[in-house]
Amino acid sequence: MTLKTNILLLLFSIPIFSQDYLGSWNILNINLKTDAKWSIFAESQIRSLSFYNEFHYYELKTGVTYKMGEDLSATSGFGSYNTFSEGGNFKTPMQNKEIRTWFQFNIKNQKQFFLIEHRYRAEQRFTSNGFRNRFRYRLGVTIPLNSLKTEFKTFYLSIWNEVFLTNNEPFFERNRLFLGFGYEINKNLTVQTGYIYQFDYKINDETGRDFVNLGLYYNFDLIKTKEKNFIPATSD
Repeated sequence: MTLKTNILLLLFSIPIFSQDYLGSWNILNINLKTDAKWSIFAESQIRSLSFYNEFHYYELKTGVTYKMGEDLSATSGFGSYNTFSEGGNFKTPMQNKEIRTWFQFNIKNQKQFFLIEHRYRAEQRFTSNGFRNRFRYRLGVTIPLNSLKTEFKTFYLSIWNEVFLTNNEPFFERNRLFLGFGYEINKNLTVQTGYIYQFDYKINDETGRDFVNLGLYYNFDLIKTKEKNFIPATSD
């Protein structure tokens, strides 16, 4: 078997052999490009602590993105983030109820056949436990598997790692790692799945776990640009 085949088999095997230990992490994202510079998005997420059971978290958010250059964009958004107790489906009492705003920069670098992405985000979190600032940095790599570049009808491998920091001691709050793959079905629809590992350090708004991730990403272009690919930025 080829290396690409082995990678695909490994990714498919994650939820099969680890169901008892995996939670689920599901994303629905809709992105509307209004002109060459501006786009609007809306996203919902729902998560569970076991495999499609013990649902404990959901979020709803929206925002706008401004494309500042070929490889640079800025995004601003806000949303509602809700975490419930463990041991059941949306079990009360709630652990955290939050309204969040944020601002971020995305920098993309195309290197031969793979794409490197840097994401810098500053968040303002109005939680049921008080106000918090948070700062996040994510480094990601996207590698096409059946083509020399990522375009429509392409399978791709996606790997990223994100660090969460605060302005209060102990400063380090969380680390999140993603390994998965996606497929660009057409110019409007991309599906992505994989494995998320999340480690939390002394925070109470969500428990660190292993998750199987499934995301659907709809991209609508009102001006019919000639861009050849749309890679979703798996978010939160």
